[in-house]
Amino acid sequence: MNTIPAESSHEHDPERLAQWEKADQAAAEAARDIADVPAVEVITTAAVHLLSAAAVKLGLADDPNAAQQIDLDEARKLIDALAGLITAGAPAVSDMHARSLRDGLRSVQLAFREASAIPDPIGKGPGEKWTGPVN
Repeated sequence: MNTIPAESSHEHDPERLAQWEKADQAAAEAARDIADVPAVEVITTAAVHLLSAAAVKLGLADDPNAAQQIDLDEARKLIDALAGLITAGAPAVSDMHARSLRDGLRSVQLAFREASAIPDPIGKGPGEKWTGPVN
């Protein structure tokens, strides 16, 4: 039994229908655009986004309020994801890209260790199950 009155149904709301059609069209265009992007570029872009987000969560952003944004729990999650992506994706990207991504990862891992009031034991820090000990 339909409990929504027909006059309030989204099917009969031309404005709502137009919004849905516009969103569907945008999604289709994005899918076509991403189809043209090489996998290496998708992997490195995702890694750079994770790296940037981890840096912000560690207070490394060029923002005077960066100290207020420090969130080590969030940074740990981002660094773990970044380490997994770099470890899994390294064979697919060129050595040049993998090397610079690993350098960035190591930098945020060390920054995490420095920011921690009680540092993790060597080998137990964020991402270290993928990268090995960082010190």
